[in-house]
Amino acid sequence: MNKTFKEIAQTLKNAPGWQQKYREIMLLGKLLPSMPDILKTHDALVPGCESKVWLYLDFDLEESCIVLVGDSDTRIVKGLLALILSLYNGLTPTQILSMNAFEEFEKLGLISHLSPSRGNGVKAIVERIQTMAAQK
Repeated sequence: MNKTFKEIAQTLKNAPGWQQKYREIMLLGKLLPSMPDILKTHDALVPGCESKVWLYLDFDLEESCIVLVGDSDTRIVKGLLALILSLYNGLTPTQILSMNAFEEFEKLGLISHLSPSRGNGVKAIVERIQTMAAQK
């Protein structure tokens, strides 16, 4: 996926209504490459998500940044995950710990349109990324 978070956020801000934002999020999910099955382990599952969400974090020693790979078994959650990954990928652990994707989602007006379980899932993904970054 080549789009940056700023590009995606601008597209979502310019969308005329929630239905168009929903379509854009679904498209993001389609663009997110599937996670290799070998990485879809029990340890990679994000607790607190109603859908299955796998998250794998690696540290790029050359660039001193975090590399995140993720996947989900549902299209909308995969799109939300793609949005989160676009925000955090390529940042240092310190940068990740100082940022909160859930707050960014609120700024975009997405949280109020998500079901409570999806909103909790977004929080769970963000918390998992921050926990993993704190360990690096």
